[in-house]
Amino acid sequence: MSIGFFMAVSKRNTKLGAILILSFVASVFSQAEESQRQDAVVKAAGLVMPSVVNIATKTRVQRVRYYYDWWRDNWAPYAQELPPQESAGSGVVVDASGYVLTNVHVVKDADEIWVKINNEAGEPKIYEAEVVVGSLTTDIALLKIIHGEAGKTFAVADFANNGDLLLGETVLALGNPFGLGGSVSRGILSSKSRRTETEGSQLDIPDWLQTDASINPGNSGGPLINLDGEIIGINVAVLKEGQGIGFAIPVKRVNEALSRIFTPEFLEGNWFGAKVDAGSRPLTVTAVEPNSPAAKADMAVGDQITKINGHSPRNFIEFAVRLLDLGNNPTVQIDIKRGDDVFLRRVNLIPEKSFLNSGLIREKTGVSLEALTPEVARALGFNSAEGLVVSQGDADSPADKAGLTTGVVVVAIDDRKASDIVNAARLLNRKTSGEGLKLSLVHIRRKGIFLRRTTESVILKVL
Repeated sequence: MSIGFFMAVSKRNTKLGAILILSFVASVFSQAEESQRQDAVVKAAGLVMPSVVNIATKTRVQRVRYYYDWWRDNWAPYAQELPPQESAGSGVVVDASGYVLTNVHVVKDADEIWVKINNEAGEPKIYEAEVVVGSLTTDIALLKIIHGEAGKTFAVADFANNGDLLLGETVLALGNPFGLGGSVSRGILSSKSRRTETEGSQLDIPDWLQTDASINPGNSGGPLINLDGEIIGINVAVLKEGQGIGFAIPVKRVNEALSRIFTPEFLEGNWFGAKVDAGSRPLTVTAVEPNSPAAKADMAVGDQITKINGHSPRNFIEFAVRLLDLGNNPTVQIDIKRGDDVFLRRVNLIPEKSFLNSGLIREKTGVSLEALTPEVARALGFNSAEGLVVSQGDADSPADKAGLTTGVVVVAIDDRKASDIVNAARLLNRKTSGEGLKLSLVHIRRKGIFLRRTTESVILKVL
């Protein structure tokens, strides 16, 4: 009995074991099948798609007609409002507070901008947005979602390193082609540096990314990503004459544009005084202006930024957002790593005009400059309102020796347009005593009823 009992149990266990083995094998095959479907493409698309948005714009248009009576002596403009023009494009959220990266041409001249997020739980959400900053030469614009829920955060896509591009690697174009939101197309990186000539365009991008991933109208402004789910470019155009040839602005150019325009100096006229390599990881200081708030806080070239106001920024935008959003407190706390040491720097931003002004220019050159307003230009007989005009000068000063007399127009400083007093003062502030400053001048002299204009370049020694 004892033996028979154990034999019966043994048979039962054998059957049970067989069932378990078959179940295990089926599970393995099922998992294998699922793992084959959940490949790198699916994972990358799933990672980034929640941060991809549809952008809709509306522009109100007025057509002006001129009606006049048969005497033709009483012209009267008549404005007729036309139906609003609507357009659509794509974008990608790059900061959790609601900053969206897109193309300038997607939102240019728009009176209303709406951002639709398709991948939130439940129904898609639509938010109003506004342009924070943009660059026509790079076709990069940064939007900010407004009138959203208080404390709302958004899914964010991250950037690839500037030079992290592999010719032939698989890439995905995400966006809103023909209004079909949440679309994904797959291709390869066909070229890392393609120069295209765009007739009549202001674009200055020497190294477009080329891809055969399908890019169509509406994809503009959406991200081109690698299989790590990182943004390597912003989709911008297709080659009309070809098929399967699309272009994207490389992330390197995106970072360069943002580092110029998404700054407290550019947006708010507040002086920080340090330049940061937007494509570096971690963010690294590349320049510090003399006498600037950053210089006074002992920030230096090569410093690695680890935190700003207690937050560890993943990219330049996250850093710049916290540098700009200071409210009534102009002081920002920045943790830096210098070698093996970590320091806390407190930088007190100041209005640029409080230091970079005409007083600094006169101190360093012995001459006072003023903005060339249209009224002053007409009075001088100058046919442009771009430049700075000499209003006063000190005898025997460097400016006096260089021929900068009252009424002379400075059109360029060190081969850069003399656009305003602040920029002129900034260029001068970087010069040390005795260093030369190149000025492009226009002299306007009246001879009877005629005006004579002469141009020259002079080198002025800075005090």
